[in-house]
Amino acid sequence: MTITQLQQDFIAYAASIGVDKIGFTTAAPFMELKNRLRRQQELNFQSGFEESDVELRTEPTKLLPQAESIVSIALAYPSRMDNAPIGKKGERRGIFCRASWGVDYHVAVRERLTKLEAWLQERVPNVQIRSMVDTGELVDRAVAERAGIGWSAKNCSVITPEFGSYVYLGELITNIPFAPSTPIEEECGDCRLCIDVCPTGALIEGGQLDSKRCIAFLTQTKTMLPDEFRTKIGNRLYGCDTCQTVCPKNKRKHNDWHEEFTPDPELAKPLLEPLLHISNKEFKAKFGHVSGSWRGKKPIQRNAILALAHFKEEAAMPALVELLKKDERPVIRGTAAWAIGKIGADGAEEVLLQAKEKEADEQVVAEIEKGLQLLR
Repeated sequence: MTITQLQQDFIAYAASIGVDKIGFTTAAPFMELKNRLRRQQELNFQSGFEESDVELRTEPTKLLPQAESIVSIALAYPSRMDNAPIGKKGERRGIFCRASWGVDYHVAVRERLTKLEAWLQERVPNVQIRSMVDTGELVDRAVAERAGIGWSAKNCSVITPEFGSYVYLGELITNIPFAPSTPIEEECGDCRLCIDVCPTGALIEGGQLDSKRCIAFLTQTKTMLPDEFRTKIGNRLYGCDTCQTVCPKNKRKHNDWHEEFTPDPELAKPLLEPLLHISNKEFKAKFGHVSGSWRGKKPIQRNAILALAHFKEEAAMPALVELLKKDERPVIRGTAAWAIGKIGADGAEEVLLQAKEKEADEQVVAEIEKGLQLLR
């Protein structure tokens, strides 16, 4: 079988197992990306979740010495939720971003990549393969851009003509010299909606992201959320879709044919107050299969407290007071103290003053003081 025929058959097989788009590029170094990543490090724009070694992120042959090409795949996911529950006073709800609807995309993309690996191994003796999804060394978006999946947009997402930016990406490095695909020309033009509406100003001109200001990153942190961001996250429990939902290229893009990504409305938009006292076991059983659970329940609970403060939900006061008095985690106690002050219900000052007398953690005391300042 010729390489050309193998590639054609491979493309057809990928489609048959639910890969929505596939592209190919060489294993040449990503030199422009290398310069950009080094600049990001200089500016301290990295989140800390990514691979720190720029060489590994930009030179495929350091990951697979005999690499000849890289295969990029994309799976489309939905942008709308049917029968979405509506929060109301006394029953406020939070929201997980679209990339956390349905089954964890790492699992879904990995399943496809595993099948693609097996298909090649059956047909090519001594084939060498290394694949990865999101948490690997390579930058998925850079690979996808060079492989013709889409263009790298100002919102730092890859936008495909067919599915918008609502796609999960994965890649497979191999020693098979597949013919490279043609990259897609950038179509953002003069549009800068995503930059203008980013809640925290995380998007920088030229398609650069200050990850530490991005709400998608901030909702995953486990520490006390910096003051300037507390009123910015709204009712977001995990992730942020603002720069995608305002994008004109995403208009009328829904992509709802993968049943595994169809959201359960009660999980994608859960009630906030029950999250405050959910156990580790209950959290894992309920949310363990979605990507937004990977950092555990603590960030979700902290964000739920901030969301209740955002709504000024007085009905949540008893639960927040309980956390302030009894929770073992300083971040949760402190965030609850701030939220109590932000909500400003009757009796809030007395609660905070009593807590201050008994609190031994300096960080929590500082948050109690912030709560008292909000009341005054």
